[in-house]
Amino acid sequence: MEDIEILDLFGARDERAISETGLKYGRYCSSIAMRILRNSYDTEECINDTWLAAWNSIPPARPASLRVYLGKLTRNISLNKIRNSSAAKRGGGQEEISVEELGECISSGHEIDENLMKEELTEQLNSFLDGLSPDDRKLFVRRYWYCDSMDSIARIYGLKESTVRMRLKRMRDRLKKRLEAEGILV
Repeated sequence: MEDIEILDLFGARDERAISETGLKYGRYCSSIAMRILRNSYDTEECINDTWLAAWNSIPPARPASLRVYLGKLTRNISLNKIRNSSAAKRGGGQEEISVEELGECISSGHEIDENLMKEELTEQLNSFLDGLSPDDRKLFVRRYWYCDSMDSIARIYGLKESTVRMRLKRMRDRLKKRLEAEGILV
């Protein structure tokens, strides 16, 4: 079923929207949740929460890309689940490690207007990602969006783990310099 048809089912409050969404995007969303949660029970619970969140938000939301929208819901729900439980201690904590790494670039330690900061930071991150080579962009997104481990990324792209680690470090350094130059970090 096409996304537009699934969105129409959501709009009509037809429960088939959930089953069709699960058929089309279940594996995709499960892979995102599993990378973060590293637990099949928590992943299943997260996917159910994702479907509920989609049901509750569509309408009024009508995302341009249902796949991206569901991926973002899944990721946010998974990260919230980690924060609200002891799952990081049980699951290896890759999500916390990757957030800490990126935090070196984006946390300034000062209180500022969060909404303005989020918008400006989003613009800068998107611009930064656009300026990366396709290979570097994939590494960055794998690490900081999907929270993949360095080892996993190295295996996926046929690289040495030390190469992945160094390329990501250089990207974080460039991002930090960029954010400092734009006055986002002081």
